[in-house]
Parts: sequence; structure tokens; C-alpha cells
Amino acid sequence: MRHDPRVPRGRALLLAVLAAAIPASPAWAETLECLISPYLVTAVSFPTEGVLETVTVDRGDLVKQGQVLATLESSAEKATVALAAARARVESGLKSSQVRFDFGVRKFERTDEMYKKNLVPLKDLDEAETQKLLAEVGLLEARENRGIAELDLERARAFLAQRTLRSPIAGVVTERVLSPGEFVKGTAIAKLAQLDPLRVEVIAPVMMLGRITPGMQADVMPEAPVGGSYRARVTVVDRVVDAASGTFAVRLELANPQYRLPAGLKCKVRFPSR
Repeated sequence: MRHDPRVPRGRALLLAVLAAAIPASPAWAETLECLISPYLVTAVSFPTEGVLETVTVDRGDLVKQGQVLATLESSAEKATVALAAARARVESGLKSSQVRFDFGVRKFERTDEMYKKNLVPLKDLDEAETQKLLAEVGLLEARENRGIAELDLERARAFLAQRTLRSPIAGVVTERVLSPGEFVKGTAIAKLAQLDPLRVEVIAPVMMLGRITPGMQADVMPEAPVGGSYRARVTVVDRVVDAASGTFAVRLELANPQYRLPAGLKCKVRFPSR
């Protein structure tokens, strides 16, 4: 490194030492009020109507994604699935069509050889070819019917699956709305809240616009009696400022794998100064 002759060597060395001693991490300075909210709140319902047969969860229960929450009475749908499955398994029509087609091919080949040797008239050859073509059409129709039967089975299973309500998220049941025996028609069965991660909502003064950016880390401190300090990440910074209050909204994401933190808490958040 070339030494600037205008700076004394002793002073240059001192500046270098002081620069190395400055901590690289930012100072935590700006503290704002915030609110911890669920990441997602949803009311779950069936896509079809019917009589509620079972409800397997209640308020306060933890649920996993895909867990069964409730079922509708589905005896008719189960019978439809059984019938469609039986039709899809039937192979007699397809096998008989295959036999007729194979026979038609062999008969046409024999007749063609005999016609080339002038042993049969053209009429017999034409008849054998027509029978072969008709057998081929019959085989194609049997295969199509088999495919339609399999599609009918898939549709019947889909209708049956709609009679089972599964949780779209992992979280907690905040409310159970209906009980077994009630008629359901687009009504919410329960309300769920996703608590991992949590959302931290902040209203920041306009003077901090540009100083808070997505991806920035901040410390979230829940109110008593929870307390503590938890690291969160900025995910959303509103681009529109509220002119009346001179503020803009900020959202952070806070990991909560063990559900240690409940939603609904007031908090404070500290952003690094820049």
C-alpha cells in the first residue's frame, strides 16, 4: 500500500487502528410499537352440502396440514365409488373385442392368400376386410369405454373426497362453529390460525422511509408477561404513506416453531440505525 506523504506515518497508523476497532454490526436505535398477529387466519368449510357426521377438533386444538377436521354423511357417495370401481374392473367387454379383432385379422390374412391364388372371389376378400375393420372399431370402442369407466371412478372418488374436510394449514383451532348432525351448506365448520411464522405489524413515521427495507433484521420484544427478545425479518414495506398521520406500514415475519409466542400480543420492535 502506497503511503501518502501528506499524512504523517504515526497518524496514518493510528487511523488504521481506530477503523479496525469500529464494530461491523449496526447499533440498535429505532424502537417502535408493534402488534404480533397470526400469519394466516382462515374459516374452513366444505365445498358441498350435507349433514355433518363428525367434527374431530375443538377450540384450542393444534392441527397439522392435511389433518381431518370433519366429515359429512357419505353413504351414497361410497356406494357410487364401489359401483364405479366394479365397472372399471370389468374386462369381459375389452377381452371379447380383442378376440374378435384377432380373429378378423387372421381371417382376412387367410382370405387374402386364397384370393391371390384365385381360390376365392373378390366378394369374400371384401367381406373379410370389412369384418376386420368392424372388429377393430369394436376394440377401440371397448378401450374407450374402459377409459370412461376409469374416469367415472376418479370422479366418484373426488366427490367422496369432498365429504372430508382437511386442514389447509398447520396451526391452532380458534373456534368450532358447528357440531355433528347439523346441515352444512357453505357454512364455516371451524376457524384456524397459522402461528408459525407470526406476523409483526408496525406503523412507522415517514422520517424512517427508506431506512427500513425488505430483508432487514429487527428485534421484537413482546409485552409482559411473555417478554424476551426475538429476531424477525422485514418482509413488506408499504410504498404508500398515509398523509393524514405521516406514517407507513411495515410487516415483519417472526419464526415461531414451538408456538412459544401467542398471537395478539403488543410488542416493541427495534430497527438498526443507518
